Amino acid sequence: MSDVIDVHTHYVPAGWPDLGPGQPWLRVESERQAMIMVGETEFRAIDSACWDASARLADMAADGVRAQVVSPTPLFFGYDLSGAEAVKVCRIFNDLALDICAPDRERFIPFAQVPLQDPDAACRELDRCLDAGHAGVEIGNHVGDQDLDAEGVVTFLQHAASRGAPVFVHPWDMPTSPRLDRWMARWLTGMPAETHLSVLAMILGGVFDRVPGSLRICFAHGGGSFAFWLGRLENAWHRRPDLIATSQLPPSAYLGRFSVDSVVFDPVALRTLVDTLGADHVMLGSDYPYPLGERPVGQVLRKADFLSAAEREAIAGGNALRWVGRVAADQRVCP
Repeated sequence: MSDVIDVHTHYVPAGWPDLGPGQPWLRVESERQAMIMVGETEFRAIDSACWDASARLADMAADGVRAQVVSPTPLFFGYDLSGAEAVKVCRIFNDLALDICAPDRERFIPFAQVPLQDPDAACRELDRCLDAGHAGVEIGNHVGDQDLDAEGVVTFLQHAASRGAPVFVHPWDMPTSPRLDRWMARWLTGMPAETHLSVLAMILGGVFDRVPGSLRICFAHGGGSFAFWLGRLENAWHRRPDLIATSQLPPSAYLGRFSVDSVVFDPVALRTLVDTLGADHVMLGSDYPYPLGERPVGQVLRKADFLSAAEREAIAGGNALRWVGRVAADQRVCP
């Protein structure tokens, strides 16, 4: 595959100013190892691939990756803070992201974060970041109890569309319960469920009816379980219109309005995405550099023998070039 572009990678800076009590901080273990802390609780062990461009480039060379979209780690969104405090956090991390990506701006494509709980501030921060060199924005799939159909989020998405900024939706802050504390179940079941719910909010909440078709939006982790259960959603929309037919059109009518990444780890699941959404709306992703991500990057795509050569090239990088705005949006990559 040529021109492989990984649309789902994350960064963590090597350090940042004190964000206040109970907020994330970094406990440095060595030059290459660190622990993300939340208060006094260990959250995740990380290594220098999170912040060191040379380490990332070495891994990219090993996996045959031409470029990465480099997005925030959702832990740092700060949606639980006041709007003013969240603005400070976003500015800190967005500026550090540009520093991390500075060694090779052709191969590292920075995405910003915004204080989504304050729509006006989120729009201003997106503008600042786009002007500074960010290519797009990553948002969480909800803000507290508000899904993506909340009025403020819709306002932000309309603004992103007006600026031509691609949006990457990543699940975060999954529900907790004793049943989900085993086996990393919050990540294994909660993340797919949260992503599925965010796609439903865009459809049934009428967001796609209100935002322009020019909005380029992608959902992480293959869109969760959405592609597998589209038939159930479509059936419910027609059979219980009193509760579910809250969008102008049936759910299947919106399939061309969004993309998903390929982080599904199995060719059978990838085929479901392609069969449901079309090869033009699936982009290679890995969740690099975290341990539950795909390595080598693109191995499932390489195993997907049901794809044509044009479809494989589109998923590997052609679709991403259109999504991030490096190829005209109306230029199709595969038939």
